[in-house]
Amino acid sequence: MSMLTGAILLASTVLGSGAARADASPSSSPSPSSASAPVEVPAEFGTDWHDPLTAAPPVVRPHAKSCQVTLAEAQFRDFTPYRGSYTPPDGCGDRWSKVVLRLDGKVKGRQFDRLGYLHVGGVEIFRTSTPEPSPDGITWSVEKDVTRYADTFRSVRDVEMLIGNVVDDTYTGVIDVKVTLTFYEGKPAATAPDRVLTLTDGPGGTTLTTPRNSERVVAEVYATGSGGGCEEYWYLTVPATAPYSCRSDDGPYREVQVKVDGRPAGIAAPFPTVWTGGWSNPFLWYVVPGPRAFDIKPIEYDLTPFAGILNDGRAHRVEVSVVGVPEGQSGWSTPVNVLVWQDPGKAVVGGGLLTHDAGELTDSTTYTPGTEHRVDTEGGHRLTVAGYLDTSHGRVRTTVTRAVANTSAHRWTDGETVDGLDASWTDDESVTVDGRGPARTTRTHRTYTMNGTTTVGADDRLRTVLTLGDRADSVTTRNGRRTSWSRLDDTYRGDATFTVNVPRDQRHAVGTTSERYRLYGSGGCYDRRLTTVQGVLTEDHGGC
Repeated sequence: MSMLTGAILLASTVLGSGAARADASPSSSPSPSSASAPVEVPAEFGTDWHDPLTAAPPVVRPHAKSCQVTLAEAQFRDFTPYRGSYTPPDGCGDRWSKVVLRLDGKVKGRQFDRLGYLHVGGVEIFRTSTPEPSPDGITWSVEKDVTRYADTFRSVRDVEMLIGNVVDDTYTGVIDVKVTLTFYEGKPAATAPDRVLTLTDGPGGTTLTTPRNSERVVAEVYATGSGGGCEEYWYLTVPATAPYSCRSDDGPYREVQVKVDGRPAGIAAPFPTVWTGGWSNPFLWYVVPGPRAFDIKPIEYDLTPFAGILNDGRAHRVEVSVVGVPEGQSGWSTPVNVLVWQDPGKAVVGGGLLTHDAGELTDSTTYTPGTEHRVDTEGGHRLTVAGYLDTSHGRVRTTVTRAVANTSAHRWTDGETVDGLDASWTDDESVTVDGRGPARTTRTHRTYTMNGTTTVGADDRLRTVLTLGDRADSVTTRNGRRTSWSRLDDTYRGDATFTVNVPRDQRHAVGTTSERYRLYGSGGCYDRRLTTVQGVLTEDHGGC
């Protein structure tokens, strides 16, 4: 049986029954108490379960005057987008210390997971997926710090939102959502960009025109493999010669590339998101979703080495591609925003590209047939770019080095009654800014892991055992001395079993899931653990 069976589609902060998930600093205080009260656990899943929640920290909100604006309020039954308009808040000025997005959703009945987006003025500020509902219905909330898009929020804008859905006699769940923005009055964060740009479609492809005094340029790409086909499970695809339900030309290696005027400008490993029907087993995700499933984080690329070229006032071709996707095949969405910081002391900032070293991409996939088929993959790539800018505060040189790698072992039996994967991805990035004063270097080491197996027994009992990891270490040094650091470890574990090929009320499903989210460093620490059994929250433990 394929891992795709029963898992048709689709996808950070998730709030449920007094718990919260968010992008936040490690100094945030955990909301749960340090102990969990005893609860009654049923022998198997029933018709209802705990509302979705995650272990990640809540968004930190300042103690300041706030104003709220409703961005969208809609019920999604099909693939018709919600369209409306946004007007800046009245009473909180046009400069804010923080802007927080919140989505409140509810759905009941039967429904697959669905992927959604939210655009304001053409800028994608939020990408999400949805939980699968219980017959009795669930509610959930997601929060996200969207202060980086403050430039977009300062004028009247069009709003477009879509969570594509299908409602019929079988799939009855109507997805009902409300999205708000809360603005907190105060001095804007120094890290917020001055402009948020989108790419322009033209005859020669997508182009970008930046302000002529740009001194820092960062692209963000909301890359998701989705759409119900095999790219939704790209990490499980095998070469065309192997007998498996999902095949591609070469195998599972994927890399998200950004090019400027035809030259590689950024590379990254995509995050292996598992949506809430993933691995053929929705009972793994009813309460605790996989990392990032409800708040899909964009991949960031520091394009500052190219700023001297982009600042010439002309439109430059910017392209995003996913290495490994067969030619002409759909399945990936890659919307792009470009964040720009401007030099307030100069109208035109000149510069140039000093170094462009795009190493050779390696991608080796080996298929070994047998009673248990096996595909082993090793791939990687390295890119170094450096450029300079003559700013109002002197010449500044920026060097960006990025190296990505993937190893995986995929094994399965005939009929896919046993189907397992052990995979890891690394994404190492170093950014050095050298100008007036000591050079500053930020190094980030990201590791994503996936280790699991689905088996189907002679009694049609399907069992999935799965562990997912989202880890990152970051350190900033100035003149060789450490000035800040952080370490993230978000680990999900699940083990769930149910009977396939029977009506829903005869599945006799059981399952245990857990998540531990640890974030600590020079800014403080946060540590929270969740455990569920048969959809009941049995542990919610916080504290460092």
